[in-house]
Amino acid sequence: MARMHARCRGKSGSVRPHRTEAPAWSTTDSTEIEKLIVELKKNEKSTSEIGLILRDRYSVPDVKLATGKRINAILKENGLASEIPEDLRNLIVKALGMRKHMGENKKDLLNKRQLQLTESKVRRLVKYYVGSKKLPAGWVYKPDTAEILLSR
Repeated sequence: MARMHARCRGKSGSVRPHRTEAPAWSTTDSTEIEKLIVELKKNEKSTSEIGLILRDRYSVPDVKLATGKRINAILKENGLASEIPEDLRNLIVKALGMRKHMGENKKDLLNKRQLQLTESKVRRLVKYYVGSKKLPAGWVYKPDTAEILLSR
């Protein structure tokens, strides 16, 4: 499969082994894992950071195998889920950083092109999330109001 914004083809990535239940060596107490997830979210960790911390510190290789639910589902049950999905938020933060750089360096054409590519990824992702009803129907990405949107 070819890369989205590059001329080269790229390698396929590794795949996790198929498992239907958690390994014997892992921590599988679901209530304890859910408490850890809620506590880490209250300490302002993102869902990917929570997954890494659980894997590295608490020997939980896969939250879904251990609890039967994904991290986002657990956060949604406890009222801690964010309004904007994490991948979209990260792309918006990246685009805002590029816009700030463009304000200071107006002749940086490479950054201008990367900003165009990043914002097209944002729009594509917004279209997907609106279609899958994870974002409201009238949700539109506007660079002018994006910083206000992320501060919520």
